[in-house]
Amino acid sequence: MDIKNQTPHINVDYFEDLTGDIAETGSDGVDEIGRRLKALREEKGLSLEELAAKTGFDADILEKIETREIYPQLGTVIKLSKSLDAAFGQIISGAGDKPYSITRLRDQKAVSRSTSQKGGKHIYSYKGLAPEVKGRSMEPLIVKLQETPEKEVSTHDGEEFVYVLNGIVLLELGEDKFELEPGDSAYYLSNTPHWIASKSGSATILAVIYGK
Repeated sequence: MDIKNQTPHINVDYFEDLTGDIAETGSDGVDEIGRRLKALREEKGLSLEELAAKTGFDADILEKIETREIYPQLGTVIKLSKSLDAAFGQIISGAGDKPYSITRLRDQKAVSRSTSQKGGKHIYSYKGLAPEVKGRSMEPLIVKLQETPEKEVSTHDGEEFVYVLNGIVLLELGEDKFELEPGDSAYYLSNTPHWIASKSGSATILAVIYGK
């Protein structure tokens, strides 16, 4: 299939303007995830070792997350949020205090990044699109994926929907492998072992995560 000669399903230039600077935006959201996790753990009266026993993550990995030496993938945050009896969105972009959220392009916040546990390689960057909604169950995100040879397969409760905005995306669901192009989408149960990355360079997706 000659991808270069295909007509895009969407206005790729528009989405490039929307998402192109995601990796370069400030680091406030990045640091906040570690701080929120630490605050919740201490609020529950748990030591790192006790949280490690509840989640299956090594205590040293949890400590590196809290001190922002590594930045957790979204699946990791979901597992930690459940162990801490907290909403996934509360850790990602704050608890929120409104019944709805209108997020203008100029007001998008909570830019974060995720790294691999081995060497802290940058895997993807993301920003939340509805941080102000209180008690939300879904978390809509703009995610910029990076090309990475390291496969850290994720499995957790919930459901996920992804829609490719630009670039070519590699998606593995269990034993099945897919290449997704702009305009392609996927919906899957998050307890299916899954892995997603850019095929080459970077790619951008809209992701909606429902954490049960």
